[in-house]
Amino acid sequence: MSSGKKRYGILGLIFFTVVINYLDRTNISVAAPAIMESLNFDSVQMGYIFGAFGLTYSILQIPGGILVDRIRARLLYSLMLGLWSFATLLQGLVSSFVALVGLRASIGVFEAPSYPCNNAIVTRWFPDHERASAIAIYTSGQFIGLAFLFPVLTELQVWIGWRGLLITSGVIGIFWAVIWYIFYRDPDQHKSVSEKELDFIRAGGGLSAIKKEKKPFSWSDLRIALGYRKLWGLYIGQFCMGSVSIFFLTWFPTYLVEYRGLDFIKSGYLASLPFLAAFGGILLSGFISDRLLKKGYSASIARKVPVLTGLLLSMAIMGANFTDDISLIITFLAVAFFGNGIASIGWIFVSSLAPKHLVGLIGGVFNFIGSTTGFIIPAAIGYLVQEGDFAPALYFISGLTVLGIFSYLFIVGKVERIELKQVAT
Repeated sequence: MSSGKKRYGILGLIFFTVVINYLDRTNISVAAPAIMESLNFDSVQMGYIFGAFGLTYSILQIPGGILVDRIRARLLYSLMLGLWSFATLLQGLVSSFVALVGLRASIGVFEAPSYPCNNAIVTRWFPDHERASAIAIYTSGQFIGLAFLFPVLTELQVWIGWRGLLITSGVIGIFWAVIWYIFYRDPDQHKSVSEKELDFIRAGGGLSAIKKEKKPFSWSDLRIALGYRKLWGLYIGQFCMGSVSIFFLTWFPTYLVEYRGLDFIKSGYLASLPFLAAFGGILLSGFISDRLLKKGYSASIARKVPVLTGLLLSMAIMGANFTDDISLIITFLAVAFFGNGIASIGWIFVSSLAPKHLVGLIGGVFNFIGSTTGFIIPAAIGYLVQEGDFAPALYFISGLTVLGIFSYLFIVGKVERIELKQVAT
């Protein structure tokens, strides 16, 4: 039994940072119908605005992972938060398509190291048998935050307009950057963490200390990150899982307002239901996974069962194509996003498979490939819905979940940490 609880306070900091992160990623989706009307943008232009974030975010995942392995999270996260929040604020001050694309792209630049950083922090602070639950808790921040924020953001936009919405979001993020710098420390620099808790973390496989001498980046490190079949199975699976998330984070409000004809305010409240479902799914997945591991099941079973179950449930998204009943539509979408939540613990595979000194880099590659959905999927949907019909988009997303199931079943293989003496396969 651990005698210290400081790691849970750190987890709370990450959780609220993820809420802020997703607030600044998705406020544009709430504002999208008003922006399209105000600035006379069509669906293709809006798709490019959505996708600009994903393009730079994904391209910089690998450099971001390298930074995570070399810069302490206290400084790196404070800078990231402040810069992406300032860019969010500026979105509320511009009117041109080019300016909005540029600012969305800059948010992607500054947010790029965030999830590799989250994963590295949890890997340092938590032992193996608590890590899936910890990842589930901080990842749930994106869902629970948005579940409550969607109604708030829609009401806020009615009150102060889409520009005020974006400016307010940016101010909140800048404030939180200061909070992070004041309160976060790595385990080896945290003055109030006990030696007993540090020993507990180390004994359980936590990487609680950062070596003072850091190896310079080597291209051989990148060859390791790209040279193992099981890692490619993980990368492909994350891309497929992320496709479902991106629909909800970009086009979902527009789907409800423009395609299903819902009132804007009502759509904000209904949109919160799938996010609540996803919140429940991600928490359930982490605790089930850790519970299976503690009961003696192999890491392959304990880690894969939630992901495969979640991907199967995510296929329910295409059920919305077969009904015009709003209650059934929201039910299908909630089941799909619940499944997406269950499948969203892919970061535990990074912690479990990556060589210990390359957790940040492999996390960067993992998030790079997964986050390419951020520009591929919104742009693809923008083209698929040009005629006003979202059905092809939902079929497209459902098909990708099938590919994800195949990848985890047949490519990832046994879940165990890669030893560099092994020959890459």
